[in-house]
Amino acid sequence: MDLKLAVLIDGDNIPSAYIKEMMEEIAKYGNPTIKRIYGDWTKPHLTKWKNLLLENAITPIQQYGYTTGKNATDSAMIIDAMDILYSEKVNGFCLVSSDSDFTRLATRLREAGMQVYGIGEKKTPNPFIVACDKFIYLEILKKETEEETSESEEKKAIKKNEVDKITPKVISLIAATISDLADDDGWAFLGDVGSLLQKKMPNFDSRNFGFQKLTPMIKSINGFEVENRDNQKGRFKLIYVRIKG
Repeated sequence: MDLKLAVLIDGDNIPSAYIKEMMEEIAKYGNPTIKRIYGDWTKPHLTKWKNLLLENAITPIQQYGYTTGKNATDSAMIIDAMDILYSEKVNGFCLVSSDSDFTRLATRLREAGMQVYGIGEKKTPNPFIVACDKFIYLEILKKETEEETSESEEKKAIKKNEVDKITPKVISLIAATISDLADDDGWAFLGDVGSLLQKKMPNFDSRNFGFQKLTPMIKSINGFEVENRDNQKGRFKLIYVRIKG
């Protein structure tokens, strides 16, 4: 069954440039039946968002900053999220922010049986990341534009360096996950490996390392071997992985 998702965006905290890719990503996980963005719309820094709201059917929620230094937007989002939770109109939430203030909210929603997706920039504090079922970095969603395609080799090199390196810690996590799921011959179904990796590390995403899918990422690591097997129930091959002996 397709998840019904409430998408709540912290407008003060998220750049509008990511909106198209962000909504496409959210559609992979469910149907965004509620879409709201929070901020003080009297402030000039939200002007860029205003032009995009109608195109993406996102409802703006006005929240005045009553006190200097206090983030009223966070409070409004949290109150709305709890109202939506008790309305029982959705079975999942997508919290779009790089702010750790939503850590407790994500935890509370999961305690209530909700599926919680987080989307934010790489600067997002770890407590909020691990409070979500899955956390996606905005930086990996931004596709190359025509302008970026024609950029200099030097700029491309800089962009390539922004991709996370596959560290020994990441390799150990993958190896341990394969071991957890392996049969007597050491083989584990890659789909199960990916699901368990997500539970262990909510921000695990092959795209963070420059790979669109988990399979080519695994193949790039010397310590693992991959095997394609025929699927009796369909035309797609089943992919298994194990640690090289």
